[in-house]
Amino acid sequence: MRMGTRLWSEYLIKKHHPHLKYVRVHTSGRHSAVIYAWNEDLSLTNTEMTDLMCFASNYFLPHVCFQVKGYSAIQTDKVPPTDDLPEPVVAAAMSRKLDQYMIVDVISSMFERGRMTFRSYNEKTGTIYYDLSVDYAVTDFDKELVHKYLYEIIPLGSRFEIAYLPYSEAAGNSGKPSP
Repeated sequence: MRMGTRLWSEYLIKKHHPHLKYVRVHTSGRHSAVIYAWNEDLSLTNTEMTDLMCFASNYFLPHVCFQVKGYSAIQTDKVPPTDDLPEPVVAAAMSRKLDQYMIVDVISSMFERGRMTFRSYNEKTGTIYYDLSVDYAVTDFDKELVHKYLYEIIPLGSRFEIAYLPYSEAAGNSGKPSP
C-alpha cells in the first residue's frame, strides 16, 4: 500500500476529478486530513463534496479520517502555503516505493555531515519520531526546511517530531558520515 503523501493525494484527486480547479490536501496528524477544493465556479457543491468523500474512502489510507471543505477554508484553517520543493522531495512524495527508509534517506541527503534516523512511531497519535544528528549547529532556517520537506514526504494523517542531536549522540551512528 502506498504511503499517501499530500502531493500524491492531490495528483489522484485532480486525475479523477479534472473539473476541480483548485485542490489542496492538508494534514495536522492525528489520523486526519482535509481536502480543500473548488470547481471552476469557485465553489464546491454538496454532490462534489460527497464524491470527494467517497473517493477518499476508496483510494486513500483507510486509517485516515478525511473531511472535505471549500478551498476558501484554507485561510480560516491557517493551512500553510505550498512552496517550490527540491526534485528529490517531489520524487519521493510521488514514488510508489516510498517507505520509512526512503524518507530518512531523502532528509539525510540534505546534510553533508549528518544523518537522520527513525526513532519510533506512536500509533495512537500518528506521530513519527526522528533524530537528526549533525556535527555543526543547525540553524533555524535549516530546521524550517527540514520541517517543510518532511511534511511533504510523511504519510497523510501523520505528524512528526525531530530531535536535533550532536552527531556523536545519535543512536546507531559511529564516526562521521562520508561527504
